[in-house]
Amino acid sequence: MEKLGRGQLLFVSLMIFSMFFGAGNLIFPPQLGQLSGTNMLVSMGGFLISAVGLPILAIAVVAKAGGLHVLANRVHPGFALAFTVLIYLSIGPFLGIPRAASLAFEMGISPFLPDALGESHLPLFIYTVVYFGIAYWLSMSPSKLVDRFGKVLTPILLLLITGVFAVSLVKPIGVFAAPIGDYALFPLLKGFLDGYLTMDAIAALNFGIVISSVLTGMGVTEEKELVSNTIKAGAIAGVLLAIIYGMLAYLGAVSQIRFGITENGAQTLTNVVLYLFGEKGAILLGVVFSLACLTTSVGLLTSCSQYFAKLMPSISYKHLITVLSVSSMIFANVGLTQILRISVPVLTAIYPMAIVLMVLGFLDEFFKGNSYVYLFAMICTSFVSILEALGQFGLESSVLGGLPFYSKGLGWIIPAAVSAIAGCFYGNLKNKGRSKVFARITNQEK
Repeated sequence: MEKLGRGQLLFVSLMIFSMFFGAGNLIFPPQLGQLSGTNMLVSMGGFLISAVGLPILAIAVVAKAGGLHVLANRVHPGFALAFTVLIYLSIGPFLGIPRAASLAFEMGISPFLPDALGESHLPLFIYTVVYFGIAYWLSMSPSKLVDRFGKVLTPILLLLITGVFAVSLVKPIGVFAAPIGDYALFPLLKGFLDGYLTMDAIAALNFGIVISSVLTGMGVTEEKELVSNTIKAGAIAGVLLAIIYGMLAYLGAVSQIRFGITENGAQTLTNVVLYLFGEKGAILLGVVFSLACLTTSVGLLTSCSQYFAKLMPSISYKHLITVLSVSSMIFANVGLTQILRISVPVLTAIYPMAIVLMVLGFLDEFFKGNSYVYLFAMICTSFVSILEALGQFGLESSVLGGLPFYSKGLGWIIPAAVSAIAGCFYGNLKNKGRSKVFARITNQEK
């Protein structure tokens, strides 16, 4: 067993940061800053809870549990298989990876295309072939991710974003404006809900397998050290994420008065970078988006392939990387708009379940691993979240309308809490019943 030095731990942390920091992480903080204005700090507080706090909690809980499948198995073996496969597919080839590739194209290539090619699907196809070719090559050597990401790509990305922020201080863009809409009414809650969209809490459930593999390759084999180093590296990555989110939110907050309200954070960043650097800024922004999206895609491809390689030992890791790369490329060619349209309801369905599973995993010792707590809480949470997701697909139901916080997108919280408490009482009563029966049998034998 080898103990990681500070330098090694930092590079692992940078690798984790790079796997988290993708398309959504660049888009949502500037948009939050622009719309929250003078309430930016409050909104960022909520955003950091769901976009940084939950992912770090997920890394810690999964590391202690010994993997996502082991954690989900506390609910039920059937749930563990179905939920884990759904998580890996949604964050991987069906939504997460195609979204990253499509956004990288929209920001890095599309602005430079002539109008004649603007409506053609060929540029996106050619780009995704190259993009996933590079992602495939990087994913083939998971043990080298620390060197390629932690020592090269991530420092470049951090320097580029920090450079843009530093220039904005020297060449002021504007001042904070008044908050708009929900950011004025309940900024903390709105920021929390925005953090959902980064998909990082779900991604963190997947990345544990990659982090463990990398640490093992570095000589850390003892389970206690694996868990300890995983949590430390995740915490450092979380601090870096919080700093970068703060910079991006600031850029959005000072841009509203000068540029007005844009449709999304990508347009906000485009306006800011063009103002600060001129036409060359478009190239800079394209590089930033491409690096961020590529590193995230590689992390997701690697984690998904390693999971399915364990689930289906007859299929090699190399073959799985090939299948997932090709399928991700196919879905990426559907287009960013369609991917985003599908991703919101899917996230609405699975995010609450992931959060409840993480929180229960964290509190496991408090209720002594009572399996009924997991089972009851997950049944009620999934019922609410799935119905809410179906409503976003147009299949609305009036069943959930009376739930507290439902209009804010958090209707699952009270049912999850109440059912977890009910599961705790039920489990304790059942255990007491078993104890009495056991005592009675023992006395009869005597």
